[in-house]
Amino acid sequence: MTHSKQMSESMRLGIALAMSGGLMDAYSYLERDHVFANAQTGNMLLLGVNLSQGNFDSAFHYFLPVLFFALGIAVAQNLRILFGKRDFSVHWRQACVLIECLALCVVAFLPLSVNALANALTSFACGIQVQSFRKIHGNGIATTMCIGNMRSGVDNLVSFVHTGKREHLSASLISFGVILSFVIGAVIGSLLIPHLGTYSILVSSGILLAAFGVMFREPEE
Repeated sequence: MTHSKQMSESMRLGIALAMSGGLMDAYSYLERDHVFANAQTGNMLLLGVNLSQGNFDSAFHYFLPVLFFALGIAVAQNLRILFGKRDFSVHWRQACVLIECLALCVVAFLPLSVNALANALTSFACGIQVQSFRKIHGNGIATTMCIGNMRSGVDNLVSFVHTGKREHLSASLISFGVILSFVIGAVIGSLLIPHLGTYSILVSSGILLAAFGVMFREPEE
């Protein structure tokens, strides 16, 4: 699976994953009681605020996504270790993408009365993704959040201005490209939700399936 290992750092795959990440965050926030699927810092903030006010039910509402996000990271890391000990027909990252797809398909059919579970599973999928895909062309990147990408993009842009080295410009464009893809995913999600409701998350699953297919292709130059 040499190709899939290299394709896991390709720009086209990063774009697809970032779009899926933006859509997931828009979905959980707009459709599932204003909880962030990706931005666990926001959830932790609201967890602390509700704990300080004695709103323990609301605090649990924000604690569950954080817990399942961590669980997703653990699952991805376990798959990486287990797949490294045996020869499988698929790469461990491809297995992670399929688990993400399955989790989001389950979310699509959960009623609004169980939003806590839906958000937990969405955050679980995000945790898997953030652990599995961390680089594009060797540059550290995140496809489910933007703060780190913003820091990296501006950092490399300033370095390019001072040094003129094209590798800094390339790294900056990659970071801003991923941010743009994330925003596009959020826009798509916000446009779909009024029409598809809970089923709009299936579009994110479709994007992930496309990413799964991309991982079988030849690596980029």
